[in-house]
Amino acid sequence: MFIAILGVIILVVGIVLKRSPEPGNRFGGTVNKIGIVVFILGLLFSTVKVIDPGKVGVQTLFGKVLNQTLESGLHFINPLVDVTTFSVQTENYTMSAKENEGQVQGDDALRVLSSDGLEVTIDLSVLYKINASKAPFIYQNIGVDYENKIVRPVTRTAIRDNAVNYQAVDLYSTKREQFQARINQTITQNFAKNGLDVQQILVRNISLPASVKASIESKINAEQDAQKMQFVLQKERQEADRKRVEAQGIADYQKILSTGLSDKQLVYESIKAQKEIALSPNTKVIIIGGKNNPIMLSDKQ
Repeated sequence: MFIAILGVIILVVGIVLKRSPEPGNRFGGTVNKIGIVVFILGLLFSTVKVIDPGKVGVQTLFGKVLNQTLESGLHFINPLVDVTTFSVQTENYTMSAKENEGQVQGDDALRVLSSDGLEVTIDLSVLYKINASKAPFIYQNIGVDYENKIVRPVTRTAIRDNAVNYQAVDLYSTKREQFQARINQTITQNFAKNGLDVQQILVRNISLPASVKASIESKINAEQDAQKMQFVLQKERQEADRKRVEAQGIADYQKILSTGLSDKQLVYESIKAQKEIALSPNTKVIIIGGKNNPIMLSDKQ
């Protein structure tokens, strides 16, 4: 549109020069032609609008926001229409205690009170995007600074309102997922009223007061020691059972030997042992004694 306005200005200058009695008026016709060409080119360029990928265009005509949005691509529009683009890609709004992490410089973590009156520090990220069909509504009612007007205050309020329903220790441990689900529901409902779609709520970190954290860690260590001792006792019981079974087996074996073996069985076992030694390549076997009472001597090499 600027080019068209420039063409009108050049055209006016050409008309003035043409009517002027000065010698330079002979250039007025040429200037008029240039002005007409620039004006036509300006109109042509003003009717063409390219919307980049991941964005939508909101049209405004004489201050009135039109409901029809322009999706990414090439469009031919009214040259008098002004187009404002909005990103419809997923955006990340982070509130963190770390320096240079998030939209606000410095410590921007949320400090909220739990149901037991303790201060809990929460780091959070909100993944969201603009609902493309609601872009005209956002531009008309909120403007382009929807991040500071909607995303930040709604998120912080939702966290504070839900944190008061939980004890600090529960937020830190057992009910963290439940807390995240509740704030996700609250934020999603409020965002939807303002043309924003929540993709995901990420509770990245929950920090407790130092005294409470030390108490929790002490309790966890005590539980781990108790579990370790229970494991040791169980292992000792298993070892005692093993020794008891082994002792019983030895006793049974000795009982069998004392009551069940005959002289012939003893002689047979002796012969088997002598045979095994005789077959050994590194052993010499000498057998002396009577046939009913053999004696075995061995000499290893």
